[in-house]
Amino acid sequence: MDTNFQKLSGKVAIVTGASKGIGAGIAKRLAHEGATVVINHSSSRAGADKVVDEITKARGKAVAVQADVANKADVERMFFEAKKANGRVDIPVNNAGNAGDAGTADLFTEVSRGIDKQLWMIEAHLQANE
Repeated sequence: MDTNFQKLSGKVAIVTGASKGIGAGIAKRLAHEGATVVINHSSSRAGADKVVDEITKARGKAVAVQADVANKADVERMFFEAKKANGRVDIPVNNAGNAGDAGTADLFTEVSRGIDKQLWMIEAHLQANE
């Protein structure tokens, strides 16, 4: 890892939905900048392990943690585990997506669930840093 880009050295980030796509890219960039990164995945352990492997091969620090961000208890556990392992959580990135399966007829419910997920992330982040 190029030490010229260590702006986030000593910081701990959680990136949800980081086992692939944009989340994986965010996680890799944060690690490149020096952060220790918690790679969250809901069901793709292999994808999360691949991202962790890529980061550690580049001399970064990362760990995979399974949690379904649609489940408040899982979100709380993810933050607890991150704090327990790293002493803190500085950077929460809520990237996890869910296209939903309700269709536009139930758009209000889908938006409400999305807001709940955001609030759970914020609440868990604040509790982890008390």
